[in-house]
Amino acid sequence: MHFKAFAVTLACTTTLAVLPAVAQTKVTNQGVTSTEIVLGTHQDLSGPIKVWGVPVLNGMQLAVDDVNAKGGIHGRKIRLVAEDSQYDPKKAVLASQKMVEKDKVFAMVGPMGSPTVLASQDILFDAGVPQLFPLTAAEFTFKFDPKKPQERLKFNNLLPYVESTRAAVKYMVEWKKPKAACIMYQDDEYGKNVFDGFTQQLEAMKMKPASVTTYKRGASDFSAQAAKMKSDGCDLVVMGTVIRETIGLMAEAKKIGFAPVWLGATPVNVLEIPALGKELVEGLYAAAGFVIPYRDTSTGAVKDWCEAYFKKFNVEPNSQAVIGYNAVMTFAHYAQVAGKDLTGQKLLDAMESGSVYQDIFGSPPTKFSKTNHLATTITQIQEVKNGRWVLVKGDLLF
Repeated sequence: MHFKAFAVTLACTTTLAVLPAVAQTKVTNQGVTSTEIVLGTHQDLSGPIKVWGVPVLNGMQLAVDDVNAKGGIHGRKIRLVAEDSQYDPKKAVLASQKMVEKDKVFAMVGPMGSPTVLASQDILFDAGVPQLFPLTAAEFTFKFDPKKPQERLKFNNLLPYVESTRAAVKYMVEWKKPKAACIMYQDDEYGKNVFDGFTQQLEAMKMKPASVTTYKRGASDFSAQAAKMKSDGCDLVVMGTVIRETIGLMAEAKKIGFAPVWLGATPVNVLEIPALGKELVEGLYAAAGFVIPYRDTSTGAVKDWCEAYFKKFNVEPNSQAVIGYNAVMTFAHYAQVAGKDLTGQKLLDAMESGSVYQDIFGSPPTKFSKTNHLATTITQIQEVKNGRWVLVKGDLLF
């Protein structure tokens, strides 16, 4: 990209940080005092995907406790401000405005959902507030145009839907050798990314989708989709779904004797699927980023984490809690690297420095650069066996 001239044009603007040969980015310093760092997040705590939002926030709160118990970040404690978006883009916009303007958050960490994050992210960028590790792996959360300097404030540490779906589809097609690969996906930004990964990989393998069907977010009847895919002869079905839609589609399929190989995108890889779906979802495959910790079988630091989570919230830990915990711990790592005199620019420099963060759960290492704000694309395949997710294959790329 040739944007040196643009950087020179802005060189005299004192409110903008300067990076050599890179378009300058305005970054906030609000929310940092001598004693605390204020972080914000918006989650679905009472809406259609509260089974995601509640444990994510729990995991974030546990991480805040852990960081603060060890003295904070260079002596500063983290204060987390959380708002309930109810998975509603309008509410996410209002929540973001409130946290930026009233709570003066230093960064937005782990906000929930593709439509809600997309609707509200420009509020953050306009104010110079970084958007870190949102709970969506859509491409808009990490891909940025160097000619748009405020877009450099977006970073993601989740497996992207396009790349993870491609890796999973590649492995399953080579393994199962389906004759008719099909897809059902949610009609929004999340689902479109899964669809793109599915179609791109089929094209690369010189295949065409045998059937494509969608559903509106919040739908509960999937009989028409199941009937169509059965009629189209689908023997591999990729699902760009969340929890109840996954179970709902598989339940409808069973009613009509439709039994393809089922492959879910990464949001399908959660404990609620086998817990609620029971025998309906046995044999379901999903793309995944890490092995889900089970409290009765985990060991070492993961076992300690599971027990601490259960003690604090009186519920079993799950993958959503891991993601929430990692969001805060990853921020804490880079804020520590940024040094005692924490500013928005120093945080941005630390995150783009190539410093590696490794979590306790055995996930692929997190590493960013000035040109890459996505932590990893390494994918796993997991399967539901006897009511639990088990690893089938790791270290997958497409």
